[in-house]
Formats: sequence, C-alpha cells, structure tokens
Amino acid sequence: MSMTTGGGGSYSSDINVTPMIDILLVLLIIFMVIVPVTPKGLDAMVPQPPKGPQPKDIPERTIVVQVLHQPGKVPTYKINETDVYNGVGGAPAQKELQARLTEIYANRAERIMFVKGDDNVDFHYIAEVIDIGRAANVDHIGLMTPKIMAGQ
Repeated sequence: MSMTTGGGGSYSSDINVTPMIDILLVLLIIFMVIVPVTPKGLDAMVPQPPKGPQPKDIPERTIVVQVLHQPGKVPTYKINETDVYNGVGGAPAQKELQARLTEIYANRAERIMFVKGDDNVDFHYIAEVIDIGRAANVDHIGLMTPKIMAGQ
C-alpha cells in the first residue's frame, strides 16, 4: 500500500471506491424507507357472533360414544350422556346405536366421533363401536383415554 505523490504523469490503476460507497449509502437509505411501507400479511375479517337469539335445537358438535362396563353382561352405550336402548326390554343393542349414529350424522358436514370406554371393558367392544361408526359414515373416529396424573 504505497501512495503516489502527484508527479510523473503516470496513470493509476487503483479503483476509486468513493462513488461506489455513495451508491451503496443511497441504496441503503432507499431500502430502509421502502421496507416499513410494504404490507405484512393479509387483511382478514374476524367472524362475528350472530346478533339474534340462537335456536336451542342445534345438535352438539362433539359426539362421544361411551362404552360402559357391566360385570357379566354386555356393556351399555351412551351418546353424549344419553343412554342407547333397544326397544325390547330396555336392553342395549348395537343396532340401535348404529341407527342413532346414522341419524345424527345424516346431515352433518363434519363427521367426527370419539369413543370412550371404561377401564374394565374388553377392547373388542370398543372395536365394535368403531365398526358401527364406520357403518354410520363417520369419517374420523378418535379414542379418548383418561388423563394420567403425575406421580401415579
């Protein structure tokens, strides 16, 4: 890195970086001004709740089928805490369960069902309820399990 003192009239092959730094600073200022002006995301409207009174006969969105253990007998079934009975003698039946589920899911766009079984219920009863749900055109079937508390 030597410096030439102005004598001799020879040409210098060093690059003059001053105009390049000037251009760089101008571009930096332009980008600093433009970036905050650009939109960040889409304009979305949040859905508002209806203003009028809502009808009470809207069915629940979440359907939970419970399989309840009965010692020495076939288990009983509940759909959202409502017992499912066969018309003969009040005995629970898979046919009545399938008929009720078919009726529930006939006009639904969202076909999701959860199955919850007691601790003592054999899994083949749970599998039967899953098959009944599939026969009733349920798209997604989930299994509900009890929460396990820490330290148990």
